[in-house]
Amino acid sequence: METIRQNELHDGYIRLIVTRGVGSLGLSPDSCRRPSIIIIAATIALYPEDLYHKGLTMVTCATRRTPPAALSPRVKSLNYLSNILAKLEAQNAGAGEGLMLNEQGYVTECTGDNIFVVKKGEISTPPLNSGILAGVTRAVVFELAEKLHIRTVERDLIRHDIYTADECFLTGTAAEVIPAVQLDRRLIGNGQPGAVTLRLIESFRELTRATGTPIYQ
Repeated sequence: METIRQNELHDGYIRLIVTRGVGSLGLSPDSCRRPSIIIIAATIALYPEDLYHKGLTMVTCATRRTPPAALSPRVKSLNYLSNILAKLEAQNAGAGEGLMLNEQGYVTECTGDNIFVVKKGEISTPPLNSGILAGVTRAVVFELAEKLHIRTVERDLIRHDIYTADECFLTGTAAEVIPAVQLDRRLIGNGQPGAVTLRLIESFRELTRATGTPIYQ
């Protein structure tokens, strides 16, 4: 809270980083007597506003999501190597985001965002045990969907579920809720942001832009 005050932030991004601390180089942390805690406070850049109206394009990446047995997705770490490699694939393909699969070939998430599909008015998203991060914005969408009386289920998804979906959207801290309208050059639905997605965007913005006294004041 003091970091927010000192930086005079009213709409920003806070990241806490815990390292093993100061010590000699090497893999063993034994030489580090105490951990270091770093607080980063900065403004946050969302996707360009026009993409919230026309939607993102995606491609499936060859780089797979790091298996849960190798690095637990419950841990919010800075080990983003596979995500970075997938992001480069997406950029090289001229897409806005890259879709990552797990070792079994199921959909997990994009390089930095969770993914949802809408089919016949029902929202589906990969379960946590597929190897995804339990995103904060992802959880908020569950709450918003319940208030809007839209059924949401967690289930294993394959690419075909996205190809044949009526709508698709991504969620994340730096994305909020954003439509995705194309995967591997195939249009999702009619290639335009869908009604359910637009309702969730509106509801999310109403929630986060609500006026009131900030809790840190």
